[in-house]
Amino acid sequence: MWCIQPRTERTGKLYQKIANYIDSKNGTCEVLAIPFAVFLNEDDINYFEPDISVICDLSKLDDKGCHGAPDWVIEIVSPGSKSRDYMTKLFKYRGAGVREYWIVDPEKQRIMVYGFENNTVEQYDFGEDVPVGIYEGFSICVP
Repeated sequence: MWCIQPRTERTGKLYQKIANYIDSKNGTCEVLAIPFAVFLNEDDINYFEPDISVICDLSKLDDKGCHGAPDWVIEIVSPGSKSRDYMTKLFKYRGAGVREYWIVDPEKQRIMVYGFENNTVEQYDFGEDVPVGIYEGFSICVP
């Protein structure tokens, strides 16, 4: 279990913990943080910029970004992104084939975990261990 620091450091710390875990397991997945384009449609025009993306099929990556669904996406909610994170992105990520989607909400002090492969939704409070569905035995604590 690794605990993550307050809001200002959240994206960087989450990125670091995930990258360190992947490296420790000699994994081949790439973890990428904003600004990084994810093209879910068949074009090079419309894209999202998730706070954190984990991509295991490296053939999806090129110099423009990721073409297709990442395996795991994490969005950290801000006041201006709330409806996009909870509705628009949830719908788009599910439909595109993202395996796991986390919504980290500092205002509500909770993490929503959507496991699209198994059609599950779990809610965790900050301070709890949040298991990572795409990596057995890996969990992250967000205080």
